[in-house]
Amino acid sequence: MPDVVPEAVTGGVPETVADVVSEAGPGSDRGAAGRTRGRRDLAVFWCVNAVDGLGSQASGLVFPLLLLDLGHGPGVVGVFASAAALAGVALGPLVALPADRGHRRRIMTGAAVLAAVAMAGLALACLRHPPLWVLLVLAFTERLCATAYETASRGALTLLASPDDMPRAMANLQAGDQAALVAGPALGGVLFGVGRSLPFVVDAVSYAAAAFGVLAIRTPLNAPDAETAPTAKDDGGTAVRGTPTDGTGSRRSASSGTLRAGLTVVMRSPVLRLVLWWTSVASGGLTLLFYTAVLVLGPDAGGAATGGVLAVSGAAGLVGSLLAARVVRRLGARRSLTAATWLLLPPCVALSVAGGPWLWGVCFGVICLVLPVITVVLGTAAVLAVPHGLQSRTGAVFGAATAVTAAGAPAVAALLVSWGGSRLPAAACAVVLALLAVRTQRMAPAVLRSLTSASAGGVSAPAGPPAERGV
Repeated sequence: MPDVVPEAVTGGVPETVADVVSEAGPGSDRGAAGRTRGRRDLAVFWCVNAVDGLGSQASGLVFPLLLLDLGHGPGVVGVFASAAALAGVALGPLVALPADRGHRRRIMTGAAVLAAVAMAGLALACLRHPPLWVLLVLAFTERLCATAYETASRGALTLLASPDDMPRAMANLQAGDQAALVAGPALGGVLFGVGRSLPFVVDAVSYAAAAFGVLAIRTPLNAPDAETAPTAKDDGGTAVRGTPTDGTGSRRSASSGTLRAGLTVVMRSPVLRLVLWWTSVASGGLTLLFYTAVLVLGPDAGGAATGGVLAVSGAAGLVGSLLAARVVRRLGARRSLTAATWLLLPPCVALSVAGGPWLWGVCFGVICLVLPVITVVLGTAAVLAVPHGLQSRTGAVFGAATAVTAAGAPAVAALLVSWGGSRLPAAACAVVLALLAVRTQRMAPAVLRSLTSASAGGVSAPAGPPAERGV
């Protein structure tokens, strides 16, 4: 969505977003040749995302197993995971600024190459019994490179897909992620059983392929010149500080391009506030539910039950991703978002009154089946509401918010499980999602309608019912 500051951003999509997309995106080349190149580059970008996700899922599963297999305790695994997550939160905004300032392709390529080297080094280290610090340094380097790559890539989709194709492109990326989530851990587990180093070899190859794929994309991935970027205005029509000015002056504020710009535009845009509110709250609640399942099913039902729940969830998410664009096109953005948010409640309510591995599998399957619809709506809304020159910085705001809320979920899950058993965290998650659904029901009509109204002034909207187009 799951990473701005133009004219009238606070009521919906600015009129200048259409110009940014049309000038820099696949539609910038006139005629069939331009459309063909756009489709080709979008397909390459999808393949890069899918291959990178497959390798990361394969190695991400087995690295904790590697540490345990070498005799290191669970505490080492937990501390490393927390440190890597916190470092990623700190690094994201720092990478977002140069990515938005014209270095997106260089950052993506360089991060992929360095990650490939780190994974190759980790694969070689696994051939012996390496010191712990060597493993942690190499894995930490890969995690930082992955964060840098993800942050820089957030602005690429706006240049590769037109607004009309954005929901479909977003759903296709989500489908690739879900497919990697299903196949990656299984592949990593099989390869780890054959040889410790093999999952890391696969990840190194996937990073190398991602680097070549980024270089193969012909569409420019850099933002339009910041001098011509429009100015954001708040609800009262006042220009937002820290952004370039519009009009003939083309002057730049001294603080233009600062990391503050992403946070400023999110806070001043109703569309982006809805995305921020939904993703941060839902991230904490659903992560809480996930760790509750791990804590409950692990001791009681064994690793096979936990793996089965994850497999069912991944398969359901893949199906949901394949159907999400059609659902949004048929129902429209507002109805899709509100209905999907309310549909997250029944599984949580069911888990709060009953238990058992089969019920966890069914409920997680329902949740993962519904979530891609929400991802398509909110992801498309965020992309269309943010000019390309601030995509990475705005995405870093969303990423930091979701990471912070998700970071405390494991500890809260452990506390609630020890206090009231497995049903208490599910009940707490149900309450959180109910409040989120009420707020979404109230905010979505006005916010998405204003997005539609602004789109009518110049941004072509995705297909759907007339009253619901624009997201």
